[in-house]
Amino acid sequence: MAVSFTNVSSEAGHKKLDEYLLTRSYISGYQASNDDLAVYSAFSTAPSSSYTNVARWFTHIDALLRLSGVTADGQGVKVESTAVPSASTPDVADAKAPAADDDDDDDVDLFGEETEEEKKAAEERAAAVKASGKKKESGKSSVLLDVKPWDDETDMTKLEEAVRNVKMEGLLWGASKLVPVGYGIKKLQIMMTIVDDLVSVDSLIEDYFYTEPANEYIQSCDIVAFNKICKLFHKYQSPSFYLLALFLLLY
Repeated sequence: MAVSFTNVSSEAGHKKLDEYLLTRSYISGYQASNDDLAVYSAFSTAPSSSYTNVARWFTHIDALLRLSGVTADGQGVKVESTAVPSASTPDVADAKAPAADDDDDDDVDLFGEETEEEKKAAEERAAAVKASGKKKESGKSSVLLDVKPWDDETDMTKLEEAVRNVKMEGLLWGASKLVPVGYGIKKLQIMMTIVDDLVSVDSLIEDYFYTEPANEYIQSCDIVAFNKICKLFHKYQSPSFYLLALFLLLY
């Protein structure tokens, strides 16, 4: 059954059409048809955005005409006007012309614009990737420590075990040796490689060496050497290479 609209360009016509489109996407049926073209042609200008449903429908039909045309026959609609002269219905073949000229237009998604939430999510992902990349590029350092026992009766094997039992992300223990100090006392010299952003040497000494159970064997600890690892060499060599190289250079 054909529906009827009178003077759709007037305020009253806008209001009636807006109420009609409240629960509909098209004038008739579930796809754009000649009924939509007939009503669309009755507008002299685009409707006001205050009429939400009409503005939505008009924008959609206008976009369809620009991209691919309207081909459905529709169920019939009667549009009367007392203020606006009758306008000719757009030629469907002309409306299809852009699609024929450019096959890429067939792939256009009318509803494919990014929402604010999607844009925000994309920005957050980009920031996370950027932060992750920076973390991977964090510098490394090789550190030589002097670990001293309480006296000549301290078990140096257990002292070294206490040192190496300290484990954390970004810490790698390397070569070690016992060095005589005097009066039968020896100190432990040990190398380690650290990731600068993950390990604080001062905190490591205070929180692990000077607390139980390590402080049963460790009287004090000093930083003998602290060297940044060159990124160029780091690319080609393993951490053990630096530990051995620095150890040989110092001693």
